[in-house]
Amino acid sequence: MSKEITKEQLLQPVIILSQPQMGENIGATARVMRNFGLLELRIISPRDGWPNEKSTAMAAGAFNLMKPVRVFEDVATAIADLQQVFAVTARRRDMEKPVLFPDKAMEKIHLTSNTGARSGLLFGAEASGLSNTEVGACDGILTYPVASDFGSLNLAQAVAVAAFAWRNSIDTQISDESENLAIGNALATKQELAGMLKHLEGELVSAGFFHPPEKAPVMMQNLQNLFSRAEPTAQEVRTLRGVIKALSAGRGKRNDNR
Repeated sequence: MSKEITKEQLLQPVIILSQPQMGENIGATARVMRNFGLLELRIISPRDGWPNEKSTAMAAGAFNLMKPVRVFEDVATAIADLQQVFAVTARRRDMEKPVLFPDKAMEKIHLTSNTGARSGLLFGAEASGLSNTEVGACDGILTYPVASDFGSLNLAQAVAVAAFAWRNSIDTQISDESENLAIGNALATKQELAGMLKHLEGELVSAGFFHPPEKAPVMMQNLQNLFSRAEPTAQEVRTLRGVIKALSAGRGKRNDNR
């Protein structure tokens, strides 16, 4: 008989490691996750493959007490079913995204979880961290108040800080109201938002909006940041796609009448 899923497990964030290089760091991450009650780990293109014997040894049995690790090829597919994702990075990027310390990020995760949304924390590779593209796919930046002259953390250490912050926030943030999830008002998933942005980009290209064309990536990044800050619901994204479709159809009619 399967164990009943607790309210704590329903609300907790997913930990996502992008291109981790060492199996030992994946195992140490799993171990510290389980220490603080986090159960879901996702990995994007691990350098040394998966499963990994060194990871299993370092985990000290943690994998047996967690959900099965899922492996993905890229960030887009790894976060597709999530509604809110924070990029965990020490570097302040040149992007219009909220930058939060752990306590505020966990508060935000609890608030959105109470509407039925699922959240994730995205960590970069040991040597290079997260790319701007990966950060751009997230809703905000989670950063730590580390010493300004030495801010480098081991991957598992970085996860440990976030896991502790989550565990520390549970008693103060979870209320009885979270039993009644407002599923109808749930935030759009990353897959739904990405689909709408791709639809919008295609119509903007057809309309000749990108001038010069080489500015398209930056302009789409700005639009992605705008919609991420707006935190649209699934219904709002469907409405926006209907608006885009109607506008494109109307443009075609005008062209036919000329």
